[in-house]
Amino acid sequence: MRITEIECHVLLDPSYEQDATSSAQDDIVVEVHTDEGITGIGETDLNAWIARACIEAPGTHTMDLGLGDLLIGSDPLDPPAVWERLYVGTAMTGRRGALIHALGALDIALWDIAGKAAGVPSWKLLGDAAHDQLTPYASLLPHSRSFDDFRQSFVDQVIGAQELGFTAAKLELLITGPYASTGLDESDERMVEIIAAVRDAAGPGFTIMVDVGYAWDNADRALEVLESWAGYDVFFCETPLWADDLAGYGSLADRSPIPIAAGEWLSTRFEFLDLLDRGGVQVAQPDVGRVGGLTEARRVCAIAGERGRLVVPHGWKTGITIAATAQLAAVTPQMPFFEFVPQDVAESALRRELVVDELALKDGHLSLPERPGIGVKLDRDALQRFSEAARRRTPAALV
Repeated sequence: MRITEIECHVLLDPSYEQDATSSAQDDIVVEVHTDEGITGIGETDLNAWIARACIEAPGTHTMDLGLGDLLIGSDPLDPPAVWERLYVGTAMTGRRGALIHALGALDIALWDIAGKAAGVPSWKLLGDAAHDQLTPYASLLPHSRSFDDFRQSFVDQVIGAQELGFTAAKLELLITGPYASTGLDESDERMVEIIAAVRDAAGPGFTIMVDVGYAWDNADRALEVLESWAGYDVFFCETPLWADDLAGYGSLADRSPIPIAAGEWLSTRFEFLDLLDRGGVQVAQPDVGRVGGLTEARRVCAIAGERGRLVVPHGWKTGITIAATAQLAAVTPQMPFFEFVPQDVAESALRRELVVDELALKDGHLSLPERPGIGVKLDRDALQRFSEAARRRTPAALV
């Protein structure tokens, strides 16, 4: 089997808000076609126009080839071999960042093709089942302009999550720092008020995680806040410090009463080696697309497992990322949860409408994927609608 064509779809939610702290409003979806009529789909959480350029740009010499040019003619049934070829061939532009994120979308599509060709879900090609069922967590991100409303929204949302069957939720507690998304500028001390209110509403058996969105500029300041959370059984604190502050992460992880989680922006196992060894985080959070696809995400899970660390992936995108993450979760024993937003309650129209998938929450769990490939199908009407919205937003020079 050979790859014959790559289609890049730049998508946009027509009702997007440019000042929102949410990357689920646009998307790059790739369709990788083969000479045997099997097509794989993938996506990555990256500015969609930049991702398209990474894939479609031509190369001019052996150290700086184009992802698309390299992929055409390849055998899609050996994704790790293709991954290495793309990684080496684009090394001068790539190695980290946007190009690796774009490579991740292509890699997901290859695992989709491989699973479809074998007639099995992709996870069966990744390894043996590590779980009988999967446990997702709900991401809660209220939009309120006053602190009291913000706190009450979290309480209402966690009760709603429990009613849907969730046993775990993450509070996107973005009230301070560079990505505060509520219009609020509250003191660090007020975070514990929200955590206390949510714990009281959710009860003792419900797992609570907290994302503070790179809120603090040093480990000592972060530690002072986290110590105030110690009585509320917080499963982890996500991204307390800037992604590159490995020394700060190492200091904080060593002293914090709350486990530290990070890694949503990182690409390749090499960045995660630094985060785990120098940064000392207890929970690695690869995003399957951004890290370099299922091929590289599996390697990250392996190095985390070797160090006795947990993996709880980032997955704030559409059903394509969620489906790919479910494949990874199926074969990763040290993954107790992964991010999951049910289609019918998602704030993102892309999440609600772009794909038809098989993942349905029942009694707090998801069944292991059974459909061939990653298990999703594009809704062509939605794809066309979101593509048209993106074309209206695209600068003339990029059309």
